[in-house]
Amino acid sequence: MLGTLLILTLLVLVTSLYVAAEFATVSVRRNRIRQMAEDGHGTARRLLPILESPAELDRYIAACQVGITLSSLILGAYGQIALGPGLSALLRDRAGLDAVAAVSTSTLLILLVLTIGHMVAGELAPKSLALEYPTRVALYTYWPMRWSLWVLMPFIWFLNGSGILLLRLLGSEPGGHGHIHSPDEIELLITDSRDGGLLEPDEHQRLQRALRFSLRTAGQMMVPRDRVQAIDVATPVDDLLTLALDSPHAHLPVFSGTLDTIVGILNTKQLLVRQLGERPVRSVREVLQTALTVSHTLTGDRLVELLRQHRSHQALVLDDADRVAGIVTLDNILSSLLGPTPDEFTQSSVRTDAPGATRWRT
Repeated sequence: MLGTLLILTLLVLVTSLYVAAEFATVSVRRNRIRQMAEDGHGTARRLLPILESPAELDRYIAACQVGITLSSLILGAYGQIALGPGLSALLRDRAGLDAVAAVSTSTLLILLVLTIGHMVAGELAPKSLALEYPTRVALYTYWPMRWSLWVLMPFIWFLNGSGILLLRLLGSEPGGHGHIHSPDEIELLITDSRDGGLLEPDEHQRLQRALRFSLRTAGQMMVPRDRVQAIDVATPVDDLLTLALDSPHAHLPVFSGTLDTIVGILNTKQLLVRQLGERPVRSVREVLQTALTVSHTLTGDRLVELLRQHRSHQALVLDDADRVAGIVTLDNILSSLLGPTPDEFTQSSVRTDAPGATRWRT
């Protein structure tokens, strides 16, 4: 009897091994394993190629599933064979059941006890453990799984091939296992990490802003029109120099007539360098840079890409009527990602009375 219980316990432990390996492998952070591998952890170096290859990961998970299925079937079959005759005889002698009823009752009782024990000790407990400590469990179960891959390879090849064939017959291309999460799922993970004390509130807010950045538009991040400091193209050079020295802005829009007629962007530093050099500036047009304009509906990720392509630090934002609605800068983008930062358009050092400087209101 003791030997039977030991064998049953061993089969439950085998099942728990495969369950833990499966959940740990699909839950572990790949970057964490990569970092451990780079630090010289031997098992992490061997596990990393499996996590990074969809085909290898698919075979790894298939080995877990085959192992779970086989150990569960063997557990049920062995339990019935080893415990069934003795329990049915006991029911006949003690409960007065006939032979057929005793066999049926013993089969049901054994199935019920093994199923409960198998689910609790073989599935639920190892699953919870793997989800709580995915890195440790994934590393601890690697070597048993490596041996299992070698032993179970014929089953894996046959079952994987059959599954792929079935998917293709249904018109679907098979895909490997991957660590892929939608933005909403990532936000839930971040919230769980904050609730678990792993993230500070400000870290949680920054991560949320980063996730939502692609949903924000240039119109939401821009400095509005009534706070934009701009220069008339007809402003004398002496007034431009005074403005360049007094203004905190490195780049100022230059207009002709109204702010909706932008002729370029003045780089105040370049103006000062030219004026101190051998070729003094006679007109603001000599140092103008091309003004980049974007729609107010342009999303944050596309805005960053556009600024990078044009090597620009700012862009004028146009409304639906192609009127200047405001200006968006890299500072505004950083504020959207990291929270409020000092804004060059809100500094108290701005002189609105500087010669040539104009603040526009809608």
